[in-house]
Amino acid sequence: MPNQHHTGLTAVQVQQFIDDGFIRIDHAFSPELAAQCRAELWAEIGLSPELPQEWRKPVIRVAGKYTPPFVEAANTPRLRAAYDDLVGVGRWVHPRGLGSFPIRFPSAEPPGDDGWHVDMSFGDSADFMELRVNVKSHGRALLMLFLLSDVGEKDAPTRIRKGSHKIIARTLLPHGEAGLSLRQLSLNGYASSANCPEELATGPAGTVFLCHPFLVHAAQPHRGSQPRFLAQPPLVPKGEFDPAIPPSPVQIAIRRACDLTF
Repeated sequence: MPNQHHTGLTAVQVQQFIDDGFIRIDHAFSPELAAQCRAELWAEIGLSPELPQEWRKPVIRVAGKYTPPFVEAANTPRLRAAYDDLVGVGRWVHPRGLGSFPIRFPSAEPPGDDGWHVDMSFGDSADFMELRVNVKSHGRALLMLFLLSDVGEKDAPTRIRKGSHKIIARTLLPHGEAGLSLRQLSLNGYASSANCPEELATGPAGTVFLCHPFLVHAAQPHRGSQPRFLAQPPLVPKGEFDPAIPPSPVQIAIRRACDLTF
């Protein structure tokens, strides 16, 4: 369980992560830092907040940014303590920046990427539908949502199926190390999680949602007035789960979902 000698998450927050599959960290980084990140992203995509007539696409993607504002936003003391609490001290790789960035603009045009899914974590196929995930979440310790702009209910907030990580854990368990590809896991449209309560990843700039890697989530159309800037990086583990080390909350959630006792 979490290290009790540093100020990070409360026991209630850790239990919420295990039960619900995510927690919201308020004031994870400063609004000023978020503004610096947005300015760099505006420059990257060649658009301006002052010229909305040029916002012609519903979504523009940027792969990754590794300049100081993004490194700082990903590594604040509050976030590092939370990473320790959820993944384990010394069990995660310090982020070198942030990415990817689905920048969403107000639009009546469908975004074309708003289906329910789980983020994959390993594989070398050029076909992203063949990327894989297994019950040990090889290659991914957390899914993270960094709000770089204020996000209200109309601003295309990420939709989250609360508790869906437990369903996905049970689905993956029989498939062992090989796990399932995105194509295989998506065959039924994630119908098994359809009854999970839906929550929205809203909040002011500087909010971060730390999510279990198996959490089912989805984008949605932007019905607001200002672009939504979001980073959705993984937190990368330093190695595989080690049964000789006490399990982290990420592992505890998987074990409880699968009724594992070892």
